[in-house]
Amino acid sequence: MKFWKSFGASLLAVFVAMGAAMCFVFMLGLVFLLSFNFDMGGVPKQSVLYINLSEDITDAPIASTFGTFDPTTMTFIEPISILEALTAIENAAVDSRIKGICININGSGSISVTNIEELRIALERFKQSGKFVVAYDDAYSESEYYLATAADKILINPEGSLEWIGTSMQLTFFKGLMDKLDVKAEVFRPSDCKYKSGVEPYIRKDMSPANRVQMEALVTSTWNNIVDDISVSRNISPELLKSYADNLDINLPEDALERGMVDMIAYEDELFELYDSYSVKRNEFGLHNRISLRDYVTFINISPKRVAMGNKTNIENVEKPLVAIIYADGQIVDGTMYMDGYVFGGRLAEELRQARLDKNTKAVVVRVNSPGGSALASEVAWREMKLLQEEKPVVISMASMAASGGYYISAPADYIFANKLTLTGSIGVYGVMFNLEDTLKNKLGITFDSASSSPNAGGVNIFTPLTEAQKKSVMVSIDKVYTTFTTHVSEGRNLPLEDVLEIAEGRVWSGTDALEIGLVDEIGGFTEAVSKATQLAGISKSYTLYEFNAPLTPIEEWLESMESYESVNMGAYYNIYGEELKQLLIDNPIIITNNGIQTIVPGDMRIDL
Repeated sequence: MKFWKSFGASLLAVFVAMGAAMCFVFMLGLVFLLSFNFDMGGVPKQSVLYINLSEDITDAPIASTFGTFDPTTMTFIEPISILEALTAIENAAVDSRIKGICININGSGSISVTNIEELRIALERFKQSGKFVVAYDDAYSESEYYLATAADKILINPEGSLEWIGTSMQLTFFKGLMDKLDVKAEVFRPSDCKYKSGVEPYIRKDMSPANRVQMEALVTSTWNNIVDDISVSRNISPELLKSYADNLDINLPEDALERGMVDMIAYEDELFELYDSYSVKRNEFGLHNRISLRDYVTFINISPKRVAMGNKTNIENVEKPLVAIIYADGQIVDGTMYMDGYVFGGRLAEELRQARLDKNTKAVVVRVNSPGGSALASEVAWREMKLLQEEKPVVISMASMAASGGYYISAPADYIFANKLTLTGSIGVYGVMFNLEDTLKNKLGITFDSASSSPNAGGVNIFTPLTEAQKKSVMVSIDKVYTTFTTHVSEGRNLPLEDVLEIAEGRVWSGTDALEIGLVDEIGGFTEAVSKATQLAGISKSYTLYEFNAPLTPIEEWLESMESYESVNMGAYYNIYGEELKQLLIDNPIIITNNGIQTIVPGDMRIDL
């Protein structure tokens, strides 16, 4: 018996040791894969940079080091931030290894139409270098074609297609479903906020007249901006472009060629012959060197190093003044956490505060991509934004949406940029409460009863209707938030309050319309916002950008410590941009260090905004 006990214990120890060894080997392999640079020599000469959207292009860097898991390939894929993409294209313009760019959107990645707008502008700047930009695809969606029109030449497969039908926005309404389920919605919004349509799906089966006016204006503005940009690029009048969509004239590649919307009907091998005409040399295999945007970002090492936020607010040994990049990307919620797709008001306030207190930070750019959310969280962030603006220049760069709470936190800034296709404004407030009393009683047979010291002692909950006193109390809070919101906008934008009230009412505006009514200062993207911030701070000739990011998890900290490249712990900061690129010999990997700092060149009731 003792033998078998000893044998069993020994066997168990062996299995444990083997398991531990396997885990160790697995982790080492994971570290190797995460940090492996598959071409330490850098970008091959005579390369064509491909924008193929094999990855997502996001507004803000994702919180996780591991990226996002792709179940189709069983791998982790790290998206590219729009700032990385713009910097890569700017870098490619002066990189002698890159001969040109091909827009060939054959990947499954995603990108917003406003980021497409910013890529178009970056590609237009790229062409000023004298290098070519071509576009090739089998089937162009309308947004893909919008990006492709930045090219010198657009090619389409002989059996391909080009979607050209116009723009639309479709809303979903739940009133019919709620009626079937006996769910009642109690809606609270100021009478002036007739355009604040977030509550309409719960109380209507179609758009209200006011919401229809606003939606049609947004669709029209978006379509006009896209058409106008394409008109300039393709030298086709806006009237003709609109008529092609109205009459569905673009059905076949031949239709697109005849009307000047593409330049060639060709197979992919004919695209390669076009490269030959641009004097792109083939490699030893008779092929052209191609590199994806993701790989190029990796090769030139502009992906910033993530470090955990520290208590130290000052970066030591910095020769150049710093410009902070802070992201407000997602729905605004209460709290201090980090989570992709959400802006925690307390966390945003902490980042703004840290940038304000850092003596080396001379200006701040806040990239806002938010539909709004919690009124309280917006106010928490607004307070720190206001304090920051009183000490240092603050510039807002609006992405796809900076509406409601997204505009609330933007209002104190010195200067606001929006893209033409940005949706912004929505200066208004609402509250909504669902009552499930009849649902539970009629569908499940569940009822409630209570004994209370006063009519309102039970508080606001989803199981009993609101009392008149509770409704009145909620409206007092709603009206106060609206007054505070419009006052903040009036003071931040230096507009008379009566003017703000005329353009508020919860209405959403396109970037171009927002410019006309004074809600933004200029049409432009991330690049223009950075330029303006450095100009306001008087440091436009020499500066370094840094970004805030999520603190690392313990396993991420361990993986970071295992990486082979030299870096320095900078507390809350990591650098991703600088001015030295123009002085570099681009035939070498583009990495420079500056005093050890890596610099790389260009059921409760809640009131919502």
